[in-house]
Amino acid sequence: MNLKEVSGQSVKIRERYHELEKEIHGSVWSVEEDALAFLTDAGLVGRLTMDNQGRWPSDEKEVLPVKIGECVWWLAVLAERMGLSFEECVENFLVERSEALK
Repeated sequence: MNLKEVSGQSVKIRERYHELEKEIHGSVWSVEEDALAFLTDAGLVGRLTMDNQGRWPSDEKEVLPVKIGECVWWLAVLAERMGLSFEECVENFLVERSEALK
C-alpha cells in the first residue's frame, strides 16, 4: 500500500468515526482532539516498545504493531484535516533528511 492509499483509506475510516462522535457527543472531534488522541497512542507505542525491549512489563505485547499502525493512521488523518498532503509531508521530510545527512 502506498502513502496515497494509506491517506485515502485513513480519511474514510476517520469519517466513520466522525459519524459515531456525532451520535455519541453531538459533534465531531476537533483537530486538537485528534492530535491529543495521536499523542496518547504515540505514548502507548513508547511504553509497548519498552516492554518489547524488556524494560517495562506489559500484558499487551500483541498490541504494539496495531498501535504503530494507528499512529500512522492518525498522522494521515491530521495531515488531511489541516489541508496537508500526507504523502508530500513524508516525502519532503525524507528528501530533507537525506540531503542534510550527505
